[in-house]
Amino acid sequence: MQKAPPHAVDLSGEAVHWDFREAMSYGDYLRLGDLLACQRPLTAEHDETLFIIIHQASELWIKLCLHEISGAIRQIRAGELGPAFKMMARVARVQANLIQSWEILSTMTPFDYSSFRSALGKSSGFQSYQYRMLEFRLGNKNRQMARVFEAHPQIAAAVSAALSEPSIYDESLALLARRGVAIPEDKLVRDFAEPYIADPRVTDAWRLVYRDAGKHWDLYELAEKLVDVEYRFHLWRYTHMKTVERIVGAKPGTGGTSGVAYLRKALDLRFYPELWDVRTEI
Repeated sequence: MQKAPPHAVDLSGEAVHWDFREAMSYGDYLRLGDLLACQRPLTAEHDETLFIIIHQASELWIKLCLHEISGAIRQIRAGELGPAFKMMARVARVQANLIQSWEILSTMTPFDYSSFRSALGKSSGFQSYQYRMLEFRLGNKNRQMARVFEAHPQIAAAVSAALSEPSIYDESLALLARRGVAIPEDKLVRDFAEPYIADPRVTDAWRLVYRDAGKHWDLYELAEKLVDVEYRFHLWRYTHMKTVERIVGAKPGTGGTSGVAYLRKALDLRFYPELWDVRTEI
């Protein structure tokens, strides 16, 4: 029997499936034909493909984040924190990938981007409904942000649901209350579409958890998982802002915002203010 050349993998003895005329293949399962047909540049510029793939891949990762955060919310509501921790830890790992994606995009120079930017028209990441839903489920509520989706009723309904339902932080505070930790009633029963307002009484509640971590170990771990997710979200925002600044400078955004100036304002937002405040007081 003829031996494989030394630079090739020896497949002798391997029961490789070669014929997929009547079986599902890897490409079939992942629908790669559809997925890889989604990259349709509007210009002949080389770097537009990079721009499209980075944003499409980010949307896939955000879809997974939404899936995991929605699952974690359900588990926290049910008082099952073990599965919630696994889901939140997975989100943190995905966020690391999202942060790294800006490093790849930053290889595109200002000249590269300006060569096809006009083809984008008014389209912008500001219009990412998945990102907005993720932000709402994490707890950063803003009714005005939902207006941009009104032209698409089905999407608008999904965004509105994420806006009006309790966030992962709202559910965490409700769990603390059920465990006997004092949480103000107006934090438990309120219009969840409204922005959360920090309350020193909630800071006191978290201080109780932190000071007796042995007694409240799973609540203590929940607090740290929340901080981890928000911390990485801020890193994602910061890296996004610096990448945009590097590529377009101070130009307005294609979606109508002030661009870098708008992104910089968002860096000051906090999802779980009492979890940051309590660190000063411990």
